Amino acid sequence: MANRSSMFPMIIIGILFFIFGFVTWLNGSLIPFLKVICDLNEFQALFVTFAFYIAYTVMALPMAYVLERTGYKDGMAIGLGVMVVGSLLFIPAALSANFILFLLALFTLGTGLTILQTASNPYVVLVGPIESAAMRISIMGLINKSAGVLVPILFTALILSDIGTLSSELSHAEIEELSNRLIVPYIVMAIVLSGLIGLVKFSNIPELEFEKEDKHTKTSILHFPRIVLGAVALFFYVGIEVIAGDTIGLYAQGLDVANATALTSYTMVFMVFGYLVGVIFIPKYLSQEKALIGSALSGILLLLFVAFSSTTSHGVSEVLWGWSGILTLPNSVTFVALLGFANALVWPTIWPLALEGLGKYTAKGSALLIMAIAGGAILPLVFGKVAELLGDMQSAYLVGIVCYVFILMFALKWHKMSSWSSR
Repeated sequence: MANRSSMFPMIIIGILFFIFGFVTWLNGSLIPFLKVICDLNEFQALFVTFAFYIAYTVMALPMAYVLERTGYKDGMAIGLGVMVVGSLLFIPAALSANFILFLLALFTLGTGLTILQTASNPYVVLVGPIESAAMRISIMGLINKSAGVLVPILFTALILSDIGTLSSELSHAEIEELSNRLIVPYIVMAIVLSGLIGLVKFSNIPELEFEKEDKHTKTSILHFPRIVLGAVALFFYVGIEVIAGDTIGLYAQGLDVANATALTSYTMVFMVFGYLVGVIFIPKYLSQEKALIGSALSGILLLLFVAFSSTTSHGVSEVLWGWSGILTLPNSVTFVALLGFANALVWPTIWPLALEGLGKYTAKGSALLIMAIAGGAILPLVFGKVAELLGDMQSAYLVGIVCYVFILMFALKWHKMSSWSSR
């Protein structure tokens, strides 16, 4: 499958990964925005991530059946079409400032992304040697997170250019006018997605072909501990990735940091640095297994820094960004952003380690891993509830240590298990 003829399809996949990042990481800006527009508390605002990511679990199997019936290329076009509908649903949501309608629009966008993710990730894993799959996924991650860097900045510039710090003290008329500003950007998004449907439909993306012969005595995907435990690890990874990317603005807003809706970009910048490490060092200097171990350990260390560092001192921010940085962040907020670096190589390394040796079960294994994205729906709500109970969002970040422990277990032992009786 690795030849020159695969270059154009990979460009198409790269464009899709950019779309994944643009739509996904817009949530980080929407959370503090909708908190004000819809008069929500922190826990309620995090239902933005729940509505978006729960679609991956609810819709993964139905979308897998769609792929089986339509093929991957037509399935991608259908996924983009569903995303067009989701984008247009933002129009009545913005006009009414109705949170339920916003959640419905986000769920619809997540549904479209479900089929796109299920179809595109196996391409990247299987287009070359399994040992270098993390490097290829890192390249796609660079594209994905570049969109994640761009979108919060665009959102803040286009929607909040004359607002500054979002405040619940805005008048009803100001809130209504602010909500209506979402309409034009989502119309533009719908137009762009519609154009991509044609690009995918008329491209030469080949269908994936998996092994037909049965080399396994196993009769169910659940008989492969590597993929089941990989899904568990991925569940916790997506949870902590979303917590790091989508709550930083909410956390900074509580500390009265200006332009908090743009801070997801900071987390994405560090993820880009992490992906660059993957592109340069994997597999020549760093194995996928060791990269995953390092990611888990550095994540645990950074969470301790988040929880116990200053919310007033700016020293770490000044060292990293310089005195002329766009924002001078409190140290604890900067460490939340640094979680992006720790998280960057987790997705690229779990996928090849979990899919290795599945043969004809690869497609089902991919669907199982996609379902694990539900961690992005559930764990941020757990984080929000813990923060509400403690009355302290900073301490609530310690919940993320549990996520990294599961990732570390997969890196050290679980990915080596060929059967449930393995020790």
